[in-house]
Amino acid sequence: MDEKTGTELGAPPRDAFEAAFGESLRSVLDVESWRSGEDPGDMYERITAEVETAVVQEQRLRDPIRGTVFPQIRERQLVPGAGVYRATIEELKWVHQGLLFTGAVEACDGTRYTHDTLPLTVAQIGVSLVAYNGQLGTWVQRLFRRDLRESPGDPVEEALALLERRDERGGLHQPDGHDGLSRLAGRAIMTYAERAILLKRSSAPWRMGHGNPAAYELLTGAAGSLDLMIEATRVLEDLVCRHKKFVFVPSEPAGRLLLTIGDALGPLEFAIVHPLSDQISAVLESADYDLPTASDTTVDGERLSPRDWIARFRDVVASQVAVGVYRASEVAPAHLFYAHVDHAHEAALIALADSVLQPHRGFPMLIDVAHHVCAATFGPDSLAGPLQLAYTRAGAPLRYLSERMSRGR
Repeated sequence: MDEKTGTELGAPPRDAFEAAFGESLRSVLDVESWRSGEDPGDMYERITAEVETAVVQEQRLRDPIRGTVFPQIRERQLVPGAGVYRATIEELKWVHQGLLFTGAVEACDGTRYTHDTLPLTVAQIGVSLVAYNGQLGTWVQRLFRRDLRESPGDPVEEALALLERRDERGGLHQPDGHDGLSRLAGRAIMTYAERAILLKRSSAPWRMGHGNPAAYELLTGAAGSLDLMIEATRVLEDLVCRHKKFVFVPSEPAGRLLLTIGDALGPLEFAIVHPLSDQISAVLESADYDLPTASDTTVDGERLSPRDWIARFRDVVASQVAVGVYRASEVAPAHLFYAHVDHAHEAALIALADSVLQPHRGFPMLIDVAHHVCAATFGPDSLAGPLQLAYTRAGAPLRYLSERMSRGR
């Protein structure tokens, strides 16, 4: 207990909760003060007041950010070309007619679906690549995980070993922080495949990706193995250092600082702010690269540990990626973008030109097209039907369906 503050050691100060929520934690925990039931009138009135106040407070700080922070972005030059710019209608028209609608930009997106039952887990990972000139490609990988495989050993020992393995796994369709194989069979491989297909299967001069190019799951050794990290960073090095003409736009970035800068932007404005290497430094501090399965990697005759490998990726590759933010319309939120430092201005124009096609979202429509193609081709129905037929032919049509599966979710 801290004698000065009266709080547990390591706990936030008492007023931290009150500063964030406008009322004390003690008053919130007093259930005697809670309302009984819900009065729609009171609910709408409270929500309206809170939203209006929040929006007013955000707008109050836009001018100070524009007047103070925007000039500092250019003065500090954390990345070549840093600054705040405004796209012209002529520039967007050039991008539409010369790049987007001619097929010179291809976008990639992926989807994953897991059909999880007691005897078998199937992970389906699909990726699509699309362009506005009608070019289209789709790819799929399916992983079949079984805890029990045919063995000539002692059936009793086999059964005990099966119980032990399954005790280590999470429940059906539940996230499991200890089951590395499930993580590896999911998001990390899909994220890698999106980038690899952009690099190896696209023929367009410009490549558009979804998310952070150096996504966290690619840099931290999913499934207790660093093999994926090594392969993913090799792909990213080729894409960044050799191809160079790319732009990535995430849906929900982790940091709020750039989004706050973006909220101060006007329509058709964009800012180039800092290098991606700043984010990689944070990953290096938090990730565990000293895994039992980790092994050194040789680069130009030099053996590098996994931690040294990521440090090299930060210094050689991520330092060439600029991180910025743009706003396509007055009503849409700002979005982050990632691009090579030599082409960041053009990349921002491509993201803006594609995003103004849907001003209510302000997000690149080509990524949305890739998403819908992928979801339609490799969605849950594409796997659930064949699997249910297979279970029926195996004599177990309903036995392994979870409750959610049997009621159609």
